[in-house]
Amino acid sequence: MTNSTPEKTLVLGLGNVIMGDEGVGVHVVRALEQCTLPAGIECLDGGTGGFVLLGPLQSAERILLIDATADENPIGTVTRTTPKFSRDYPPTLTAHDIGVKDLLDAFYIQGGAREVILYAITINPLQSISMDLSVPVKAAAEEVVRRVHEELFPEVTAVLDEQHAIA
Repeated sequence: MTNSTPEKTLVLGLGNVIMGDEGVGVHVVRALEQCTLPAGIECLDGGTGGFVLLGPLQSAERILLIDATADENPIGTVTRTTPKFSRDYPPTLTAHDIGVKDLLDAFYIQGGAREVILYAITINPLQSISMDLSVPVKAAAEEVVRRVHEELFPEVTAVLDEQHAIA
């Protein structure tokens, strides 16, 4: 008899939504939650991170993180990486800068052997308080929604329809 329980995949969006583009990871997860997702896929708004997220990371067999970065790339650039330790994590912003890096280190030190896939979206860290994404980051967020959907469902090649776009 085979085990029909699907592997648990955690899609974790990070960021502070009142800081405009810095909250892009949360916006992506919220858009993915509007999609029809099979059992075994959990979308989680991780906010500004912290060790409270260690439990969900440890209980997942597959992990996808979505976060903003303040790297040297043009605003709206999407980068897919597989960070192993904090030194591999691209420059992040505000309150979750240290927390997420420490979280990844703690996850791996405590035996987290699963691959973590990170989608980082380059933003301008100098922006006003806002609940909205800038035009280039909104486009990048929609690209990440499509790419994560394709990663979760490699057999599906259709583009997501407009009802799942970033608000």
